[in-house]
Amino acid sequence: MEMPSLTIGSRTARLPIVQGGMAVRISLSPLATAVAEAGGVGVIAGSGLNAPEFAREVRAARAATSGVIGVNIMVAVRKFKELVHTAIAEGVDLVIAGAGFSRDAFGWCRDAGVEYVPIVGSERVAKLSEHFGASAVVVEGYEAGGHLGTDEYMLDLLPKIVKSVSIPVIAAGGVVTGADIKRTLDAGAAGVQMGTRFAATVESSASDEFKQMYVNATDEDIVLIKSPVGLPGRAIRNPLTERLAAGDYPVLGPCVACLKNCGKDYCIIDKLVRAQEGDVTDGLVFAGSAAARIHDVPTVRELMKRLVAEWEEATRGGSQ
Repeated sequence: MEMPSLTIGSRTARLPIVQGGMAVRISLSPLATAVAEAGGVGVIAGSGLNAPEFAREVRAARAATSGVIGVNIMVAVRKFKELVHTAIAEGVDLVIAGAGFSRDAFGWCRDAGVEYVPIVGSERVAKLSEHFGASAVVVEGYEAGGHLGTDEYMLDLLPKIVKSVSIPVIAAGGVVTGADIKRTLDAGAAGVQMGTRFAATVESSASDEFKQMYVNATDEDIVLIKSPVGLPGRAIRNPLTERLAAGDYPVLGPCVACLKNCGKDYCIIDKLVRAQEGDVTDGLVFAGSAAARIHDVPTVRELMKRLVAEWEEATRGGSQ
């Protein structure tokens, strides 16, 4: 038996695996290209990039693969419209958007023949997305990394979303193995979105220090932090998260007003960039709750082969 494919509107990936769009500067063209070449949906994160940088990343991926390439952009970023139109102009296949809801984006993508996929955390938003013309939705559960939009676990939320809409539902949060994929597809998902597992791959643009934090993490190291975005965030414990937990916020430096609304407790972009560049003391290392189950840094090709083999084993009734 072969792992099923994933169709989103007019685009079909050979495998039902969407690589998470992790900002800032973790999910760039090398990672997205490798995933698309291996049969999944490769995703470039636009949040935290300016339009020319974003265009270069999408263009590089589009030139390197004929596979499915998408982008992930937070609705909360001030340059959301500019980044969406940049991605469209560079020939992206689909746009994934969370941390807010944009009615306009449905029309922008529809007019350009690009699939639009909102990230949802409730039946109401899933239904609204389908009403406005979404090609699919990503249901992101509480287990996910980065900014969290729900306190419900993915496998509790997923069946309700699947019943509420007729478009494909892609599930995110806590998926790191092929057995996890089988369990999620069996629960009604058309595909899975995996961010945390792909952050710790060779092609990820995270620093080696960032990836090693994943390899070394235990369950006790995964913590929630307050983010100026206005949503809680999940990260790996380090000196910065300890400071945030104590309310000792870093001094806010020059502000580039990257977010539409910001609590200004500290600069989230600065802290994410620091970690991506290797400063895992004063930087913020976002990760999902399953980061403690990651123990190596394979190539994307190796990982995708492993996921398929694990799915096949679980399908035959092997290890769960």
